[in-house]
Amino acid sequence: MEVTKTAKDAVQKVEEKVENGLGVIKDSFNNLASHLPFANLAKKSSDTFVIEVDLPGVKKEDIDIKVEDDYLTVTAVRKFKNELKEDDYYLCESDYGLISRSFALSDNIDRDSIGAKFENGRLTITLDKVASKKVKNITVG
Repeated sequence: MEVTKTAKDAVQKVEEKVENGLGVIKDSFNNLASHLPFANLAKKSSDTFVIEVDLPGVKKEDIDIKVEDDYLTVTAVRKFKNELKEDDYYLCESDYGLISRSFALSDNIDRDSIGAKFENGRLTITLDKVASKKVKNITVG
């Protein structure tokens, strides 16, 4: 069976649309990833966890930390500098705008004792276990 030119053109158009769609998806994921700050999770002791979130260029007053249900969400805004003009840059890789990152909290985290400190572009969040879940050492008498 011979494939007509019209059928070949139709197949080619479908392939182009698929390739363009994949490009749009890739660009969307890249844009999303650029607004997810880097984070480190560490176990400081058997009862304490620390989350470090890199937020360079963000001011302390532009950071919001919220616990809702079983998620801790860090939201920040990196604002444009007043002197920044599009004409001043050939290539500008610094991202500006809303930054957000969420972390799932397990049941053993005490939501009332979460602490946060911001210094030199790094947000440090301290999470303690609930008292009933902390390690208890028992002395043998």
